[in-house]
Amino acid sequence: MQKIDSHQHFWHYHPSTHGWINDQMSVLKQDFLPPDLATELKANNVLGCVAVQASQTLQETEWLLSLADQHSFILGIVGWVNLKSADLPNSLERLAQNPNLKGIRHVIQDEPDDDFMLDPDFIRGVNQLPKHGLTYDLLIFEHHLPVALNFLNQLHDVKVVVDHIAKPKIAQAELQPWQKNIAALARKSSSYCKISGMVTEADWQHWRYDNLVPYLDTIVEAFGPDRLMIGSDWPVCLLAAKYERIMEIVNRYFEEFSENEREQIFFKNAREFYQLSLPSN
Repeated sequence: MQKIDSHQHFWHYHPSTHGWINDQMSVLKQDFLPPDLATELKANNVLGCVAVQASQTLQETEWLLSLADQHSFILGIVGWVNLKSADLPNSLERLAQNPNLKGIRHVIQDEPDDDFMLDPDFIRGVNQLPKHGLTYDLLIFEHHLPVALNFLNQLHDVKVVVDHIAKPKIAQAELQPWQKNIAALARKSSSYCKISGMVTEADWQHWRYDNLVPYLDTIVEAFGPDRLMIGSDWPVCLLAAKYERIMEIVNRYFEEFSENEREQIFFKNAREFYQLSLPSN
């Protein structure tokens, strides 16, 4: 069954641009570009991908859009723009002229203020996305979930997808309060969830498939097959697993699901959420 990888990254590595990559992440201190990913996609029967911002600059967003123009397997871009800027309408108008721009993301998990997403200017900015046909990727830690629910309650017609299942404490085998809070957020029908980033929240060297199952069980029950999508989080996943092993996780877990449910989770939901146009060849 074909797949869409709804979450991966490209970068030209530079220490000043990617300061979050510390010495324990040395495998990531190199360039990761479309030809590197193309091999993985082909080997794992993945039709295409959605490239997500890794740096909070307009320059990176424009660079990602240029990559999508050059490589048909890059089906869409989730970029960054300053959502609090007074010039946001002009920035969105300009960027959205490129049909490859599908969504916007801000790295909320790195903001020192846990209530950052409740800033009225930020909420006002996110609420401008639907008029440009754009979605919002929500990147948070599990402790942000109660604030995120408040945030979602102030949005109007914005489609939101939670990245990396909101980063529960898998390495510590903790389910609560993440389980309760992600279920509450999932009750918002406008919310979706990416099955991504799990292995890097587990013990990088010693994780096992069984460590992930309770978290997979939770999000399947909370969101259902029609609001879940798969993502590799490549190349960040390389801290804990190769691309093939990431795909083995979802292949194994969803093996007993119906063909229609698997097609939704592996392919259709990402295509419909991001309004992706598929390559003709």
